[in-house]
Amino acid sequence: MFLWIIQRDLLLAMRRQADVLTTLFFFIIVVSLFPLSVGPEMSMLRTMAPGVVWVAALLASMLSLGRMFSSDYLDGTLEQMLLSPQSLPLLILGKALAHWLVTGVPLVLMAPILGIQYDLPTDALSVLTASLLLGTPVLSLIGAIGAALTLGLRGGGVLVSLLVLPLYIPVLIFGSGAVEASTAGLGYSAHFSLLGAFFLVSLVLAPWATASSLRISME
Repeated sequence: MFLWIIQRDLLLAMRRQADVLTTLFFFIIVVSLFPLSVGPEMSMLRTMAPGVVWVAALLASMLSLGRMFSSDYLDGTLEQMLLSPQSLPLLILGKALAHWLVTGVPLVLMAPILGIQYDLPTDALSVLTASLLLGTPVLSLIGAIGAALTLGLRGGGVLVSLLVLPLYIPVLIFGSGAVEASTAGLGYSAHFSLLGAFFLVSLVLAPWATASSLRISME
Protein backbone atom coordinates (compact mmCIF):
# COMPACT_ATOMS: atom_id res chain seq x y z
CA MET A 1 0.00 0.00 0.00
CA PHE A 2 2.92 2.35 0.79
CA LEU A 3 4.45 1.79 -2.65
CA TRP A 4 1.05 2.10 -4.31
CA ILE A 5 0.51 5.53 -2.72
CA ILE A 6 3.89 6.73 -3.99
CA GLN A 7 3.30 5.36 -7.49
CA ARG A 8 -0.19 6.88 -7.64
CA ASP A 9 0.92 10.35 -6.52
CA LEU A 10 3.85 10.35 -8.93
CA LEU A 11 1.54 9.36 -11.79
CA LEU A 12 -0.90 12.13 -10.90
CA ALA A 13 1.96 14.62 -10.73
CA MET A 14 3.12 13.63 -14.19
CA ARG A 15 -0.39 14.27 -15.49
CA ARG A 16 -0.30 17.75 -13.91
CA GLN A 17 3.12 18.79 -15.11
CA ALA A 18 2.16 22.47 -15.03
CA ASP A 19 1.99 22.38 -11.22
CA VAL A 20 5.43 20.75 -10.99
CA LEU A 21 7.00 23.18 -13.44
CA THR A 22 5.45 26.16 -11.67
CA THR A 23 7.28 25.25 -8.47
CA LEU A 24 10.58 24.74 -10.29
CA PHE A 25 10.28 27.95 -12.32
CA PHE A 26 9.44 29.92 -9.18
CA PHE A 27 12.63 28.62 -7.54
CA ILE A 28 14.75 29.47 -10.60
CA ILE A 29 13.29 32.96 -10.99
CA VAL A 30 13.66 33.93 -7.32
CA VAL A 31 17.28 32.73 -7.12
CA SER A 32 18.18 34.35 -10.45
CA LEU A 33 16.67 37.77 -9.67
CA PHE A 34 18.94 38.53 -6.71
CA PRO A 35 22.22 38.73 -8.69
CA LEU A 36 20.51 41.09 -11.12
CA SER A 37 19.26 43.36 -8.34
CA VAL A 38 22.37 43.63 -6.12
CA GLY A 39 24.98 43.97 -8.84
CA PRO A 40 28.11 42.03 -9.82
CA GLU A 41 29.96 42.35 -6.50
CA MET A 42 31.23 38.78 -6.07
CA SER A 43 31.97 38.94 -2.35
CA MET A 44 28.43 40.12 -1.63
CA LEU A 45 26.93 37.44 -3.86
CA ARG A 46 28.95 34.68 -2.17
CA THR A 47 27.81 35.95 1.23
CA MET A 48 24.12 36.06 0.41
CA ALA A 49 23.96 32.91 -1.76
CA PRO A 50 23.17 30.31 0.98
CA GLY A 51 20.31 32.32 2.43
CA VAL A 52 18.82 33.21 -0.94
CA VAL A 53 18.87 29.64 -2.26
CA TRP A 54 17.46 28.20 0.94
CA VAL A 55 14.68 30.79 1.26
CA ALA A 56 13.73 30.24 -2.39
CA ALA A 57 13.65 26.47 -1.86
CA LEU A 58 11.51 26.91 1.26
CA LEU A 59 8.99 29.15 -0.51
CA ALA A 60 8.90 26.92 -3.59
CA SER A 61 8.21 23.88 -1.42
CA MET A 62 5.33 25.71 0.26
CA LEU A 63 3.65 26.44 -3.09
CA SER A 64 2.64 22.82 -3.53
CA LEU A 65 1.62 22.01 0.05
CA GLY A 66 -2.03 22.82 -0.59
CA ARG A 67 -2.18 20.13 -3.30
CA MET A 68 -0.85 17.36 -1.07
CA PHE A 69 -4.28 16.29 0.22
CA SER A 70 -6.76 18.55 -1.59
CA SER A 71 -7.41 16.34 -4.64
CA ASP A 72 -7.83 13.25 -2.45
CA TYR A 73 -10.21 15.22 -0.24
CA LEU A 74 -12.35 16.32 -3.18
CA ASP A 75 -12.70 12.91 -4.87
CA GLY A 76 -13.26 10.91 -1.68
CA THR A 77 -9.94 9.05 -1.73
CA LEU A 78 -8.89 10.57 1.58
CA GLU A 79 -12.01 9.30 3.30
CA GLN A 80 -11.29 5.79 2.03
CA MET A 81 -7.73 6.08 3.35
CA LEU A 82 -9.07 6.99 6.78
CA LEU A 83 -11.42 3.98 6.73
CA SER A 84 -8.75 1.61 5.42
CA PRO A 85 -7.29 -1.00 7.78
CA GLN A 86 -3.84 0.06 6.59
CA SER A 87 -1.69 2.24 8.83
CA LEU A 88 -2.64 5.87 8.14
CA PRO A 89 0.75 7.31 9.24
CA LEU A 90 2.46 4.95 6.79
CA LEU A 91 0.19 6.10 3.95
CA ILE A 92 0.90 9.73 4.86
CA LEU A 93 4.62 9.00 4.85
CA GLY A 94 4.21 7.70 1.30
CA LYS A 95 2.41 10.89 0.24
CA ALA A 96 5.11 13.04 1.85
CA LEU A 97 7.80 11.03 0.07
CA ALA A 98 6.01 11.46 -3.26
CA HIS A 99 5.70 15.20 -2.59
CA TRP A 100 9.45 15.39 -1.94
CA LEU A 101 10.26 13.42 -5.10
CA VAL A 102 8.14 15.78 -7.18
CA THR A 103 9.03 19.06 -5.45
CA GLY A 104 12.24 18.65 -3.45
CA VAL A 105 14.40 16.58 -5.80
CA PRO A 106 14.16 19.04 -8.73
CA LEU A 107 15.18 21.86 -6.38
CA VAL A 108 18.18 19.85 -5.18
CA LEU A 109 19.25 19.13 -8.75
CA MET A 110 18.92 22.77 -9.85
CA ALA A 111 20.63 24.30 -6.80
CA PRO A 112 24.28 23.73 -7.84
CA ILE A 113 23.60 25.12 -11.31
CA LEU A 114 21.97 28.24 -9.87
CA GLY A 115 24.75 28.56 -7.28
CA ILE A 116 27.23 29.26 -10.06
CA GLN A 117 25.56 32.66 -10.49
CA TYR A 118 26.82 33.56 -7.01
CA ASP A 119 30.42 32.50 -7.70
CA LEU A 120 30.27 29.75 -5.08
CA PRO A 121 33.32 27.44 -5.05
CA THR A 122 32.93 23.76 -5.85
CA ASP A 123 33.09 22.69 -2.20
CA ALA A 124 30.35 25.14 -1.24
CA LEU A 125 28.15 23.93 -4.10
CA SER A 126 28.57 20.35 -2.87
CA VAL A 127 27.64 21.39 0.68
CA LEU A 128 24.64 23.35 -0.64
CA THR A 129 23.38 20.31 -2.54
CA ALA A 130 23.90 18.00 0.42
CA SER A 131 22.16 20.37 2.84
CA LEU A 132 19.15 20.66 0.54
CA LEU A 133 19.09 16.90 0.06
CA LEU A 134 18.90 16.47 3.83
CA GLY A 135 16.68 19.44 4.60
CA THR A 136 13.99 19.39 1.90
CA PRO A 137 12.43 16.11 3.16
CA VAL A 138 11.93 17.86 6.50
CA LEU A 139 10.06 20.64 4.70
CA SER A 140 7.71 18.09 3.09
CA LEU A 141 7.11 16.22 6.34
CA ILE A 142 6.42 19.35 8.39
CA GLY A 143 4.39 20.87 5.58
CA ALA A 144 2.13 17.81 5.56
CA ILE A 145 1.00 18.71 9.08
CA GLY A 146 0.00 22.22 8.03
CA ALA A 147 -1.69 20.96 4.87
CA ALA A 148 -3.73 18.48 6.91
CA LEU A 149 -4.79 21.08 9.51
CA THR A 150 -6.01 23.54 6.87
CA LEU A 151 -7.70 20.96 4.64
CA GLY A 152 -10.99 22.23 3.25
CA LEU A 153 -10.66 25.70 4.82
CA ARG A 154 -11.14 28.88 2.84
CA GLY A 155 -7.81 30.69 2.53
CA GLY A 156 -5.96 27.55 3.53
CA GLY A 157 -2.81 28.59 1.65
CA VAL A 158 -2.25 31.58 3.91
CA LEU A 159 -2.95 29.53 7.02
CA VAL A 160 -0.45 26.87 5.92
CA SER A 161 2.22 29.56 5.65
CA LEU A 162 1.47 30.87 9.14
CA LEU A 163 1.56 27.37 10.61
CA VAL A 164 4.67 25.90 9.01
CA LEU A 165 6.98 28.89 8.56
CA PRO A 166 7.97 29.05 12.27
CA LEU A 167 8.77 25.31 12.14
CA TYR A 168 10.85 25.78 8.99
CA ILE A 169 13.14 28.38 10.57
CA PRO A 170 15.57 25.94 12.29
CA VAL A 171 16.01 23.99 9.05
CA LEU A 172 16.63 27.24 7.18
CA ILE A 173 19.20 28.44 9.73
CA PHE A 174 21.28 25.29 9.84
CA GLY A 175 20.92 24.51 6.13
CA SER A 176 22.23 27.90 5.04
CA GLY A 177 24.67 27.94 7.96
CA ALA A 178 26.39 24.81 6.65
CA VAL A 179 27.08 26.51 3.32
CA GLU A 180 28.28 29.69 5.02
CA ALA A 181 30.65 27.68 7.21
CA SER A 182 32.01 25.90 4.15
CA THR A 183 32.55 29.20 2.33
CA ALA A 184 34.37 30.63 5.35
CA GLY A 185 36.61 27.55 5.63
CA LEU A 186 35.05 26.37 8.90
CA GLY A 187 33.67 22.99 9.87
CA TYR A 188 30.07 22.29 8.92
CA SER A 189 29.59 18.82 10.39
CA ALA A 190 27.60 20.20 13.35
CA HIS A 191 25.08 21.78 10.97
CA PHE A 192 24.61 18.49 9.14
CA SER A 193 24.23 16.65 12.45
CA LEU A 194 21.41 18.99 13.46
CA LEU A 195 19.77 18.70 10.05
CA GLY A 196 19.95 14.92 10.39
CA ALA A 197 18.37 15.16 13.85
CA PHE A 198 15.55 17.31 12.48
CA PHE A 199 15.01 14.79 9.70
CA LEU A 200 14.83 11.81 12.08
CA VAL A 201 12.47 13.58 14.48
CA SER A 202 10.15 14.71 11.69
CA LEU A 203 10.29 11.26 10.06
CA VAL A 204 9.06 9.67 13.29
CA LEU A 205 6.61 12.28 14.58
CA ALA A 206 5.25 14.11 11.53
CA PRO A 207 3.24 11.18 10.03
CA TRP A 208 1.47 10.61 13.34
CA ALA A 209 0.76 14.33 13.80
CA THR A 210 -0.51 14.56 10.22
CA ALA A 211 -2.78 11.54 10.72
CA SER A 212 -4.33 13.16 13.80
CA SER A 213 -4.74 16.44 11.93
CA LEU A 214 -6.48 14.71 9.02
CA ARG A 215 -8.94 13.01 11.37
CA ILE A 216 -9.72 16.39 12.98
CA SER A 217 -10.18 18.08 9.60
CA MET A 218 -12.44 15.31 8.26
CA GLU A 219 -14.70 15.56 11.29
